[in-house]
Amino acid sequence: MRYYLFIIFMFCFSAIGMAQEADKVLGIVLNSADKSALENVNIVNLNQVIGTTTNKKGEFQISAKVNDTLHFSYLGFKSIKVRVTNDWLKFGSSNIELTELALALEEVVVNQLKLTGYLEVDIKQVPDINTNYRYSISGLQGTGYEASKKSGLTKVIGSIFNPADFLHRMFGKKPNELRKLKKMKEDDEIRNLLASRFDREMLTVLLQVERVDLDEIVSQCNYSRGFIQTANDLQILDAISECYEEYKLLSRGRSRKI
Repeated sequence: MRYYLFIIFMFCFSAIGMAQEADKVLGIVLNSADKSALENVNIVNLNQVIGTTTNKKGEFQISAKVNDTLHFSYLGFKSIKVRVTNDWLKFGSSNIELTELALALEEVVVNQLKLTGYLEVDIKQVPDINTNYRYSISGLQGTGYEASKKSGLTKVIGSIFNPADFLHRMFGKKPNELRKLKKMKEDDEIRNLLASRFDREMLTVLLQVERVDLDEIVSQCNYSRGFIQTANDLQILDAISECYEEYKLLSRGRSRKI
């Protein structure tokens, strides 16, 4: 009797182990041109909002289930999405090939200042430097809103009434994308990945919005153009998240008054 119980126990233990192993997919990322391994390729499971990178041999392992979508991105290569299949989970490692992009430098235009010698005239030709400021709102924790010097208090007051109206228009029918904000902030791999990027690609893929809409969201939250142009992807993520959290506090305050 004990023998049969032992067999049943071992069978159940093995089944649990196989089920846990089945939740991970293995693979190797290669350069499609010469089949060489690519190190430090960024891989994100868009469904579970977790990330990883390839090692020196191009190998990776990431938690995934059937029909999850993995996003592969690497500097100088075309990003791709790959759907996780039953066969991939069943038969183990799979080769993923990335195609190299031809990079082109954009033309840079330098405008030379023509000085007249009159201070009042010449100073108007010098572009504003460091004209972005952060304003705090009473009753809210955190660093508050950033606004342009020219916009002043008017822009801050406007943010109280609609900082996330645009967020709800963008995400109202896609609540999962709002939940991803929190998941992205919690995953160290995702945060490290976003901290090193400035192209907004990963954010647009994870949140399922266009680049122009992403910039508009941050702008509607009263972050300056200078911030939008220079911030890395992690700072943009934190800005959107901060804006939404502040909006929820303001909304609760309004509902209580009503």
